[in-house]
Amino acid sequence: MGAMKNKTIAILQARMSSNRLPGKVMMEINGLPMIYWQIQRVKRVKNLSKLIVATSTDQSDNELSDFLTRNSVDVFRGSLQDVLSRYQISSKNYEHHALVRLTGDCPLVMPELIDEMITEFYQTEVDYLSNTLDRTFPHGLDVEIVRSGVLDKLNRFILTNEEKEHVTLGVYLRPETFNLANFMGHTNNSIERWTVDYKEDFELINRIFMEFKGREAEFNYQDVVNFLLHNPQLRSLNSVHIKGEFPRIKRNPI
Repeated sequence: MGAMKNKTIAILQARMSSNRLPGKVMMEINGLPMIYWQIQRVKRVKNLSKLIVATSTDQSDNELSDFLTRNSVDVFRGSLQDVLSRYQISSKNYEHHALVRLTGDCPLVMPELIDEMITEFYQTEVDYLSNTLDRTFPHGLDVEIVRSGVLDKLNRFILTNEEKEHVTLGVYLRPETFNLANFMGHTNNSIERWTVDYKEDFELINRIFMEFKGREAEFNYQDVVNFLLHNPQLRSLNSVHIKGEFPRIKRNPI
């Protein structure tokens, strides 16, 4: 935990009932569930005061919730479909000035990147900072930071089901209401696909973690870039899913 005067919490959303790859967050990598390694990596973020995993009350998430509880992880269980309400309710339990939104399909989360973004967030005093409005980072290194109270302000609007499911969609689709900013990388690696939506994605992520066995929580962004640079054939594992990446939501330009 950092010495910053601002309190920042992270909420990691996860569920077992994924449409494309059910149960993926509990699929084993190096002998432990994928979400375990993601949590270990998030714990290395210096400027976080608390990590909460927000899952659902649906019985399909009992296995996940039980595993996390056994491993002393703070768990909040709420609506399966209305993920926004999970964030609104769970965040009220912890004093914070901002929250970091993370998703359970991004096990390669980079602690240093989150710390850099937290620093920039408080320096720029925006409502919302992400590295996804104009992508330069790989799909799977998604980080969004939202000022305390911003998600509650969405209750003023009539929200679509998509806006309730995708949490921050209602924020970045309203640039006239919220002050938005994008975090850019030094190089553009947006073509890289490091998220886990399909079994082919999992095969790539599993191979990366195998390479860093014993250092699962410690390897960094450049380590993965270098590994793939020297093993370019690994990109073909999930390249079928790179074309037409995430077409479901058109983000408004800012």
